[in-house]
Amino acid sequence: MSLRLRLRRRGRVDYAACLADMQSFTDQRGADTPDALWLVEHLPVFTLGLAGKPEHVLDAGDIPVVRCDRGGQVTYHGPGQVVLYALLDLNRAGLGVKALVTTLEQAVIDLLAGLDIAAERHPGAPGVYVAGAKIAALGLRVRRGCCYHGLSLNVAMDLAPFARINPCGYAGLAVTQLRDLAPAATDPVQIGERLAAQLAALLGQPLVAGN
Repeated sequence: MSLRLRLRRRGRVDYAACLADMQSFTDQRGADTPDALWLVEHLPVFTLGLAGKPEHVLDAGDIPVVRCDRGGQVTYHGPGQVVLYALLDLNRAGLGVKALVTTLEQAVIDLLAGLDIAAERHPGAPGVYVAGAKIAALGLRVRRGCCYHGLSLNVAMDLAPFARINPCGYAGLAVTQLRDLAPAATDPVQIGERLAAQLAALLGQPLVAGN
């Protein structure tokens, strides 16, 4: 059975509310539920994964800290960052978690290559890096063979909050963004669309607009 991959553009949304929506979608989906990609932008928030250590939040200040159910440590989301959530039936696709992580990373690497930016993976540290600085982070949760959460790509944002945490649990980890690497690529909406299309192509699924 071939099901189209549905792209939902949700705009700027509260993180906790979006998390609850992802959990509800995953819990209610059935064997015939199409997979979905959600493009969002979040209000400023630090998120701690299942194994996230509070000590990696150095100085949250007025930015809320939300404990969530993805893998990984702490990261920051804020305006100007593309967040692409992948709500996929891994069992139906015959896709393992490791392969999905590689696919998510490759979507970013391919997107950046199209902008003449050389990006790479770091073994043991999921995400995408440019000259040692992290430009994309990812984390996933699998429930009943279906996944949610996904990846974030820094496009044109205030990077200062990253200095208030140990990004992904690494003290002093440098972060970067597209605006500093390709000044013409600063529109999060356009970059988000390209990233979603890149991921859909790697998953081998047609991408259509949906709810």
